[in-house]
Amino acid sequence: MRSFPLPIALTARLSPVVVLAAAGWALSSGPLATPEASEDEPTGKTASQQSPTAPSETQAVKTYAASPEPCASLSAKTLKSLVPGAKTAGKEIPSTDSDLRRTCSWNALKGYDYRWLDVSFEVLASDEAAEKSYDGRLAEKSGGGAVPGLGDAAYSVVNLTTEDKQDTREGVVVARAANALVIVTYNGSDFESKKAPSTEEINKGAIKAAKEAVAALQKTQG
Repeated sequence: MRSFPLPIALTARLSPVVVLAAAGWALSSGPLATPEASEDEPTGKTASQQSPTAPSETQAVKTYAASPEPCASLSAKTLKSLVPGAKTAGKEIPSTDSDLRRTCSWNALKGYDYRWLDVSFEVLASDEAAEKSYDGRLAEKSGGGAVPGLGDAAYSVVNLTTEDKQDTREGVVVARAANALVIVTYNGSDFESKKAPSTEEINKGAIKAAKEAVAALQKTQG
């Protein structure tokens, strides 16, 4: 059997990005009334002992408080079909804040076919923060389209790149569910033909992984 060296670009492609988000709440109330005091009254008695009448605000309850375990978010059956030859345990990528963002990666070369799959969870401080991050990601992408029925909103996009005469096709799915984002990246190459898998194959694979990942996230609710 002939051997084909892997392109350098595919040997180390993952750079997990840690996205941090926070929100603060401030309590406010009207000024307390200070009655006039006579010269004979002790100064310690002049301050009003009234309690603020404005209702206190409470921190909004988040639907998701922390990320689920990413390497356990997909079934063994799905992993075997999307990344043939990969260990189903996957490899979690170190994060500076595992409550905020967690990522698992699977990759394998079987014969001449190479596949890579990443699943990331990002838990933000509020639904509004997650929506803003989702919209920002959508604005950065060109092409693709919405994925109906996946979370509160989702889109997918597939792109083809060529390096050293080797084609690689990559699909990305981003889904928002309440205050969390699920990001799936799936790509593949054929080192014998130098071609890439079809757009349909990569897109369907990425969406399949995203659906399972969103379902794993929803199990952590409450």
